[in-house]
Amino acid sequence: MPEARLTCAAAAAPARGRPAFREEFADFLDFVRRPRLGPRMPRGGRGAESHYGSQEWLGGLTGPHLLHWVLVLWGVNLLVLGPLAASVATASGAERRLDALHLSWFHVVVWAPVIEEMVFRYGLRRPAPALWLLPVLVSAMLMRPSLAAGASVALACGAIAAVLVWRDHRWPWKWLRRHVRAFPIVFHLATLAFAFLHLANFRLGAGGWLLLPLLVLPQWACGLVLGWMRVRFGIGASIALHACFNAGPMALLWALQNYAPGLLDG
Repeated sequence: MPEARLTCAAAAAPARGRPAFREEFADFLDFVRRPRLGPRMPRGGRGAESHYGSQEWLGGLTGPHLLHWVLVLWGVNLLVLGPLAASVATASGAERRLDALHLSWFHVVVWAPVIEEMVFRYGLRRPAPALWLLPVLVSAMLMRPSLAAGASVALACGAIAAVLVWRDHRWPWKWLRRHVRAFPIVFHLATLAFAFLHLANFRLGAGGWLLLPLLVLPQWACGLVLGWMRVRFGIGASIALHACFNAGPMALLWALQNYAPGLLDG
């Protein structure tokens, strides 16, 4: 299997019960300090005495654990990073380009999570097929939101087809070893690139350029968790977490529009 080669033939972890959320959180903190490709979280498979085989696409991630991570990210962003980013935006004169009230659910909850996870995190474990997918995926990511609803569906289907075609593609062992050695740098660069991409959501002011990285602290923190999720569970798990995280602000805006429009007008 390609992913087994990426872990330098590390021994597979024995099947065991689902880790508690506190264990996952401790694993995440350790992963951020020392990013590595393995081992994966417990999951179902041939000969494994586990009930996670039916959730292989999510790598064994269950609904309650997904909800825990969503709540953690919402809490950190709402209470700490979000207010800090808002203060920096005010101090630097940055303004949002996109009107959140006019963004579509499809674009925020489906298109963005799928495209962004495939661009920034799919290649963490599968660098060879990622190189072939990147031109198509980056083109889709740079499209205007008005074009995304139609064209992105076709692009996503093409990307999925390409993944299936290239899933067993193998690089020479020396290149895979280089990827393993460089993985900590690759992981953190991908996370920073994901965060700084979101500076495009702002019209930047004339001053406070040194503070601009603080504008995207929420995306940077989310990117760390999404990268860990992709490596430890799978690309489906990171897409699911990304989609659920984005759905929260959209649901809040919908509720305010329908039940407290005066707060938005103010």
